[in-house]
This record gives sequence, C-alpha cells and structure tokens, in this order.
Amino acid sequence: MSFWKKLSEFFLGPEPTAPASTPVPPAPSGSPLEAAVWAACMVHIKGGTQFVAVDVADAATAGQPRTVDSITKAVQLVHELFDRGMFGPHGYTRTLLQTPAGTNWVYHPKSSAPAAVAPVPGAAAVAPRPATASSAGTVRGPLVPQGSRLPASVTAHTASGGAPAKDPYDLGVFLTLTPAEHRARSLKINPYQTAWIGRVDVIPPESDERTALIDRGLELRGLLTRPEIVEIHRIGDLWLKHKDAARLAESIAHKNVEELLAQERIARQLAKTKKKEESAAKRTREAEDVQRRKREDIVYLGRSGLARNVSKGLSDRRSNIEKLAARGLPRLSSPADVARALELEIKTLRFLAFHADAQRHAHYVQFEVPKKKGGTRTLSAPKPQLAKAQKWILEEVLEKLPVDPVAHGFVKERSTVTNARPHAGKAIVINQDLVDFFPTINFARVRSVFQRAGYSPAVATIFALLTTECPRIQATYAGHTYYVATGQRGLPQGACTSPALSNLVASRLDRRLTGYTSKHGWTYTRYADDLTFSSAEEAEPGSPSGVAKLLATLHHIARAEGFTIHPDKGRIQRKSKRQTVTGIVVNEAHKLGVPREDIRLVRAILHNAKKTGLAAQNRDLSPTFEAWLRGKIAYITMVDRARGLAFSEELEHLDLGR
Repeated sequence: MSFWKKLSEFFLGPEPTAPASTPVPPAPSGSPLEAAVWAACMVHIKGGTQFVAVDVADAATAGQPRTVDSITKAVQLVHELFDRGMFGPHGYTRTLLQTPAGTNWVYHPKSSAPAAVAPVPGAAAVAPRPATASSAGTVRGPLVPQGSRLPASVTAHTASGGAPAKDPYDLGVFLTLTPAEHRARSLKINPYQTAWIGRVDVIPPESDERTALIDRGLELRGLLTRPEIVEIHRIGDLWLKHKDAARLAESIAHKNVEELLAQERIARQLAKTKKKEESAAKRTREAEDVQRRKREDIVYLGRSGLARNVSKGLSDRRSNIEKLAARGLPRLSSPADVARALELEIKTLRFLAFHADAQRHAHYVQFEVPKKKGGTRTLSAPKPQLAKAQKWILEEVLEKLPVDPVAHGFVKERSTVTNARPHAGKAIVINQDLVDFFPTINFARVRSVFQRAGYSPAVATIFALLTTECPRIQATYAGHTYYVATGQRGLPQGACTSPALSNLVASRLDRRLTGYTSKHGWTYTRYADDLTFSSAEEAEPGSPSGVAKLLATLHHIARAEGFTIHPDKGRIQRKSKRQTVTGIVVNEAHKLGVPREDIRLVRAILHNAKKTGLAAQNRDLSPTFEAWLRGKIAYITMVDRARGLAFSEELEHLDLGR
C-alpha cells in the first residue's frame, strides 16, 4: 500500500467495501503446539470470554514440561493466529491495555469492551506484539512503533509486587490521540486558512497545526521516527530561510542596476541618434555618388528583354592592355574612356547606347529598297551622332583586327574580282547563300568580338550596343510615338560597322570550311553572305570529296556556327555552262569576264549616243544616269581592263551636251 493511501486511510478511514459473508478459516494444521494453542483459543471463543495470550499458553502447555521458551512460543503463536485472521470470523478482536503487569493485548468479543485484566501469578512475562496497520483492534494508551516489540522488562512483574519498569517507548501525551480523534481534529481545520496549503516548494513548519497532526499520524503509523521528522523540519526551516536568498539578491541587484540601466538607455539613445545621423549622411553620400556616376560613369544600359541582359558586364573594367597594345588598338577600360575617345559626354554616350524594348527616340532612319529577284530589303541608316561614333569604332578598332584570307567582302584591297579569281577555270563551281546574314549576328556575338580583341566587358558592351539594333515597328500609345522592338539586337544593314563585324564573327566559320575544303580538294571563298566552292575535277558521286558530302558538311558547320544555308539560292555550275561568282564569269582560267548582257547594254548606249546624244539614252529620266554609266564602265574596267578602257575612251569622245 502506498504512503499516501495509508495516510488517506488514517485520516478519512478505510474505503467502504460491500458486505460479504466471511468464511470461517479452517483450523491450523501446523505443529502440535500450534494446534494446542488454537484449541485453547477456541475454548475461550466458544465461551465468549476475554483472554490474554499467557492464559492460552498455560492451557496449551498443560501436561508438558513448561519452559520460558515454550511459553514464549505459545504466546507468539496466539499473536500470529490473530494476524492471520483466524479470530475475525469468530467475532473476536483485541485491545492493547495498560495493566499493573504492563502493556498487554486483551482478546475479547467485538460486541463488548475489555475489562481490566489481572496479572497471572507465576506466568512468564512475554512482550506483546505491537499494533500494526493491519490490526483491527482499538488502541488505548501509548502505541508501540510498527516493526518493534516491547522488551520483556515492560511487562515483568516482580514477585514482591514492585512497580513495573519504565516503558522506553512511552512518548507521554504526544500520541494519546486515537485514529478517530485524529480524523475528527483534522476535519476541524480549514486548510484554506493556512499559508501552507498546496505549497510544493517548501516544507511546512511544525508550528502549523495541520502539519503537526500529519507528523503525529506518520509517527503513529510507524512510517517515520521522531528524529527523522525533526531532521525534515530542520532542513525545511533552513530552506525557508535561504530559498529566497537568490531572489532577494536579484532584487537588490535590480535595484542597484536601475541607474546602470538608465545610463544604458541614454547611451543607446545617443547611439541610435548617431546611427540615424550616419545613415542620413550615408544616404546623402550614396545620392551624391549616384549623381557623380551618372556624370562620370555608366553602370546600367537597360533591363533584360528581347536583347537579353545588355547591362551584364558593365561593372567589369579589366582590359587586356598587352593585347590591345600589340594590335595597336586604343587602350580603353571604362565607359569614361570610351566617352573621351568618342568625344562625347557620358550622358550622350548613355543615350546612344541605352537599350529599351519601347523607346521614344530612334537612332536609325529606316527605309526599304527593292531586291533584284523581288521583294524589299529594309535598310537602317544611323543618325549623325551615332554614325560618327560607329565610324570611329570602324577606323580605330575594327579595321585593325585581322580578317581571314578567304573573306573578300568589305575588306581593303579585296573585291568581287579577288573573290572570283581563285575559282576561274574550275570544272565545277558551287554557290551558296546564308539566310539573314546580318540579323543573325546578334548582340552577344558582337560583344564577344570586342572582348576577344582585349577590351573589358564594360567597353565591349558599349561598343556592341553602339553597333547593333533591334528590328522595330512604329506604334502610337497615349498620343506618343514609340519604336517597339520585335526581335533581338543584331547588325543593322546600313551601319558602316556591320560588314567588318560580320567578317570577324564569321571567322570561325571560314576557318572550319577552309580546313574541310583544303583536305578534300575544294577551293573556298566568301563575299559577305555568298559562299563559293570550286574544284578542278568533279569527284565520283558518294566519295568524301563529292558534292553531296560537301553540301551536307556545309549545312552541319553553318548550323553549328549559328548560321543557316538558304534552301533556294544554291547553284551547282559545271564547265559546260556559264559559271559566275559574285556576278563575274569565271569559265576561262586566265581571264575574268563581265556577263554578256552588261557588255551589250553599255555598247548599245554608247553607240546610240553618237547619233542622238547621251541625254537621249536616259529613257527613265534619272538625274544620275551619267554617273550610273560611268560607274558601270568603271566596274567593267576592274574586271576586264582592256574592254573597260575602250568604253571609257569612247565615252570621253562623245559630245555630252548634244
């Protein structure tokens, strides 16, 4: 049984149980002495008389040699039989009484109170068993702590009839309350009028009446001894004395620290004020830095859009000065360097290079011109400020960069003649054309050209923005005209920098095609977007040097380099028919020719001009007719010098005024 259940039963009584018929236990079947003791007990029980254990011991040992040991064993058997519940079914209980012979258990019917017991003359004094928690008897007088036995001296009665020895377990009036009296007294206490009810953090002192009753109950039940209870209260008193020491110290510390906290608050307020002042000063400096950067630097040239992230790299100002010096290029690293080189203010350079998907001002004038084979071509002519900047980039940067030998378009000392001459007198000539050559070369590829030249990402980004543009349409919104981008930035047809940049971007394409054609017996040249291949001998079909293999490889390499072969402009020209390369006839090995129709046209104009005058030959009334004719004759002279000089001399002898 738990401690708290024992305590509850002590103050409130045992829990009620349903009445039930108690079976009479069988007679003990132990030793002969135990059977004799039980038989003697039954004599008293059947007679309804009270008795003590010594009376039963005398009756059980009658007719046998009596010794102190046998009497003691018999007395102990009486107590053990009671503890085993042998008396209860017969309506017997026991009560501890103080007699002249000492303290003894008196066994009696439950329906009657025990009478005084006279001492047994000549009987051996045997200590009775102490009361236990399981005993049903009534306590009268001081109790013996559980688990202890009274010594024999307690009940010894001298033959001379002297006074009994003092009981060492007698606690005086301290334990004079019966369990019922304890409960009655406890119920009179209002627990809510005491300061200790419900407290689990302290041990109540002995001065508290409720605590004193509990202490007495614990001693009465034999759960704690008096020294143990005294020690518990000593520790509790010490805890009551010192448990609040830390809190008191903390309170004192809080009181003493108030000044420090006040000083800390003042210091924090001062620090906060200082921080605000520093933040305001920092914002002012940042605003000034922004304005200074706007005047002296460029860090942003448009957000990501159709032109990808055009502002990427503007913060990187690391140029390869050694590479620039080796190529004789201007040493530029920052946007400010570019502005000084172009003789522009930073804000003007930002205006020319800034990208927007929809912008109010266009930097190009767009117009359309007809193509030879139908359709129109959109040309974009830069406005004066941008044209000036592009001219500087062309002359100071692009023209100083090396161009692959197979590229003949827009290169000094190269022309359509130099492009056609390597293919003269060949057995087979193949012409191919690239689709949208300039628009295919986008912003990223142009920026890469300038970075490979040695310029920093910042300079390369600005140069690429100055030399590329998006295709745009004109739109009106809220009464304002906008130029809206419809595609990525690419090389505009009309900018002076586009041809040179196209050659530099296509240099890898040229190198790969040159490597393949030289290995398989072909000759390769390129004039802008016109690719020409020729071979002195036509290879067998299906061989690695055949036409089919060449065209398949061409498509593969062009696609890998970001270009596309035009599906409708390819031509395969053999020796049996006229072979032309960029408008020049190359059938003869040692002579280039102009197409027959061009020769006949010029001859007819000059012949008729001798009769009717040159002005009469201007049937379309073109104001530039004479300039066109002189240009035509100059082109013929470039291809076929002898015939061209003859036409020039004939033109000079005409009476131009007639």
